[in-house]
Amino acid sequence: MTENQTIDQIAAAASAAARPFARTTPRERAAALVAVADALDAAGGELIPIAMRETGLAEARLTGELRRTSWQLRLFADTIVDGGYLDARIDLADPEYVIGPRPDVRRMLEPVGPVLNFAASNFPFAFSVAGGDTAAALAAGCPVVVKAHSGHPELSRRTAAVVIEALRSAGMPEGVFQSIAGQENGVALLKDERIRAGAFTGSTHVGRMLADIAASRPVPIPFFGELGSVNPVYATYADAALLDGFVASVSGSAGQLCTKPGFLFVPADADLSPVAGAASAVTEHRLLNPGIGRAFSQRRSDVLGADGVTVLCEGETRADGDGQVLATPTVVAVDVDTLLADREALLEESFGPLSVIVRYTDRGALPGLHAELFPGNLTSTVHARADELADGSLAGLVEALAETSGRVLFGGWPTGVSVTPAMQHGGPYPATTSDGTSVGTAAITRFLRGVAYQDAPQELLPAPLRDDNPWGVPQRVSEPGGSQSWGASAR
Repeated sequence: MTENQTIDQIAAAASAAARPFARTTPRERAAALVAVADALDAAGGELIPIAMRETGLAEARLTGELRRTSWQLRLFADTIVDGGYLDARIDLADPEYVIGPRPDVRRMLEPVGPVLNFAASNFPFAFSVAGGDTAAALAAGCPVVVKAHSGHPELSRRTAAVVIEALRSAGMPEGVFQSIAGQENGVALLKDERIRAGAFTGSTHVGRMLADIAASRPVPIPFFGELGSVNPVYATYADAALLDGFVASVSGSAGQLCTKPGFLFVPADADLSPVAGAASAVTEHRLLNPGIGRAFSQRRSDVLGADGVTVLCEGETRADGDGQVLATPTVVAVDVDTLLADREALLEESFGPLSVIVRYTDRGALPGLHAELFPGNLTSTVHARADELADGSLAGLVEALAETSGRVLFGGWPTGVSVTPAMQHGGPYPATTSDGTSVGTAAITRFLRGVAYQDAPQELLPAPLRDDNPWGVPQRVSEPGGSQSWGASAR
């Protein structure tokens, strides 16, 4: 967004680009995504130092994150060319259809239109200007407007410039990618009728506010908000190796990860003494911005002051001359009764290097406890010995986790979300506002809608639904006469 542009002009440009962009062929759009990926890689030497200065994140972390961002774009390029995401279905006309003559019906997924993406603070590349939501929406054939995060404004401007130039050089329509700044501009654009879908990663409060705006428009629009998650972990044992892995997961990137394990359940007789040593070995890390630092400091004080809490590692926070807060890990322990009695103080997400270890005495009570305390999470994790996993004794717990979580892990830690076709990064509310994923190739479906064509002439059908299938996409074809054998496979 330039100084002379208005929100109306931004929306108009996105709307004007929608139809031409949707008409691009798979290879044209895929080439554009690869061009963006190449341009981001080439600009890394400029972008990473800016990100380090604005976020306090380490060079190694940001280097890996930029690589993840560019390769995610390449993965979506292959997804587009493959064409399976279009879910093209063709029901050929059938006069002998068992419930009455069937017309020729052809259905596929088509772009919803311009998407407004609210960028995140904690992943200045992977969930920001050119991150997963942007990649998925562009792959779907939707113009994107990114509302840049105030935590890294210079990086946002430079990244947007790289993306715009790469898309322009690839021959994509003007207005297919734009960027704005400021909360008021973001809200105004979310209310604009030309925006057809929204995406958000951030706090529960802001995400819910935006989701309610999207739902209360005269014509409501789909809105995928990733809001928050405490990602409980359940362990049947607690040796030094497990506790070391737990502390590493809690403290990575100063605990500012949406998949950080906020609670670890362990047997009541577990020796938790290794926690202090592991946590004290972690050096202080700057939090992303002063606002997040202040919020974490207050949250930490609330947890430390809760009744019945045993401090395993107190950690500390301090503010530097610029108001930036630096922190070391804080880990406390409670029993199940204390957690239940003081849930208001303890259950809220702590966005930073803090976690709660919960001692339990009855493994059989864990499924019900989980369902009561953690109704929606991005992840839930099980650590158990091989014989315990094999004997079925944990089946009830795993079922409870699957009902309330987007991803269930065994023997690992939830931080470090791999970008793969099968990945699910989303879960029941309040983890996300709607079903879907913001990581992996299935993320593209959030920005598509089904359209069916009945008895349409071949010349007016979209390419994926034509008999000659010029794009070569997978087509699921129902031939005439098939209805006569319905149910036979169940006999």
